[in-house]
Parts: sequence; C-alpha cells; structure tokens
Amino acid sequence: MVLILNPLGVRTRLHTVANRLVLMVDPPPDRPIAQTVRVTPRPSLDPSPSPVATPSVSLEPGATAPPASTSTPEPPRAKVDVNLLKHPEQAFISEEYDHEWCAVAGTQIVLGIHDKAPLTLSFQKELASRIGEWESRRDSRNGGWGPAAMVSALAAYGVPGYEVRAYETRADALFDAAVALERTHAPVILLAWRGAHTWVMTGFRADADPLVFDDAKVTGAYILDPWYPLVSSIWGPSDPPGSFENLGLMRENYLRWDRPEGHYPDRDGLFIAVVPTKVLKR
Repeated sequence: MVLILNPLGVRTRLHTVANRLVLMVDPPPDRPIAQTVRVTPRPSLDPSPSPVATPSVSLEPGATAPPASTSTPEPPRAKVDVNLLKHPEQAFISEEYDHEWCAVAGTQIVLGIHDKAPLTLSFQKELASRIGEWESRRDSRNGGWGPAAMVSALAAYGVPGYEVRAYETRADALFDAAVALERTHAPVILLAWRGAHTWVMTGFRADADPLVFDDAKVTGAYILDPWYPLVSSIWGPSDPPGSFENLGLMRENYLRWDRPEGHYPDRDGLFIAVVPTKVLKR
C-alpha cells in the first residue's frame, strides 16, 4: 500500500502551475465530442395512492352483470443482488504505474471484462499513449482523459455503444446504471470524486428489480477502483476489487461534477456516468 501525501497542498499547487504552463504551450484540440445525454428524472411516486372508485352499472331487469375486469398480477417484489463478476480480483488492474491514469485503468478494466484487452501494464501504456486521438478541451479542459475519451477508446478497441449520461440525482444515476448493467450484462463507469476519478461498477443491490419496478431503490454498487491499493490524503484508502459500496460511501465518493479547471455546460452540478447501451457478443 502506497500513501500519497500532499502536505499543505504544495504538490497540488505546483502540479497545477506546471499543467497551466503546458496548456499554454500545447493546448488540447477543440475537436467535437459526443454530447452528454441528459437523463430525465424519474417521477416522484406516491407510495399510498388514493383509491379509485369503481363506477356503478345500472342493469335492466333480468340482465347479467359483465364480468369483472382482470389484469396481469404484478410480479413479487423482492431484493436483488446482481454482480457480473464471480472473481473480481481477476478483472482488475491498478493505476499504480501513474497515479493520474484512473481513466486509463478504468477503461482497460471494461475492455478486459469484454475480452478485448489484456490486464497488463504494457497494454495500459499503449492505451494511455493513444489519448492524442481522442482528447478534446470540450471533454477535459486540462487535456487528456475525460468521459467522452473513454467512450472513444472503448469503441476503438471493439466495445461500441457506451455513452456519457448526466443525472440530477445520485438515486437516478444509480437506478439507470443498474438498469443498463442488467440489460446489457456490461459494466458502467461512474465519475467519482466530483469528476476527478473513475470507478467501474460491476453490480448492485436494490430493494426490487429495477428492470421491473420503476421505483426500485439501488442501495449500493460493486466497484472496481483503479486507485487500489493507493491511499489518498484527501479521499482516504481505496477498497479492494469487488467491494460493495453502500449508499453512505456513495454519498462520500460519487459526487456531482465540479471541476476547477473550467465550465462544462452539460455536466456541471450533475452526476456523470459512462453507460453501456448495447448487448455485445463475447
């Protein structure tokens, strides 16, 4: 385990100054990117709806009442526990080689789950070296990896169909992520730490099946965190591959997008995820 220290924020300030100098000399290209998809919030559901009165029917003498209407019975509501991985440690690789490669390692993990890339350091270096093909200041004001670059990288290595989505609430983000994961049998990328970090979501728990119940509440997610086994002086230690992050941990880590380097009109103040939309053959 490696402890990343940052006394009095000195390293952060020096790094910020260095980045600004680099961006002045060699700014990232302003190429178009796929737009972030804004997901409509789920409607608030009244848990105790008012009963609907049954209309009365007047019958002529000797007439027979029509049969009562029938409806398909609602499936039983039960808790669900979904996980794509039986051995999460076998699907994991860390960003230890470069502490700023969480997006690279997270993308590599998703490719590995789809059997499109090896979980090796040599491939991680190869993937990182290709960022010049995908970076845009619209995706990352600092240059380098943003969520749209992850989508492009996944497609380049044979995993198309991911899209960047934005949500007004954490609950809606986790619900939509759970639905997408269950439909496609593919992992979701969550942009944690106000958009500064990458988590790979491979499963979830909920009080009901979100594919069946629109009001299902996701109570947490199974996560592969590329930061493991590093320790942040700001965010603390990371958890081992496949750890279940309950809602308390989600509230601490999965936060609204808020980047210091500039304004992102379609992301600021929203919860961001990179979500699969296609069922792919493996």
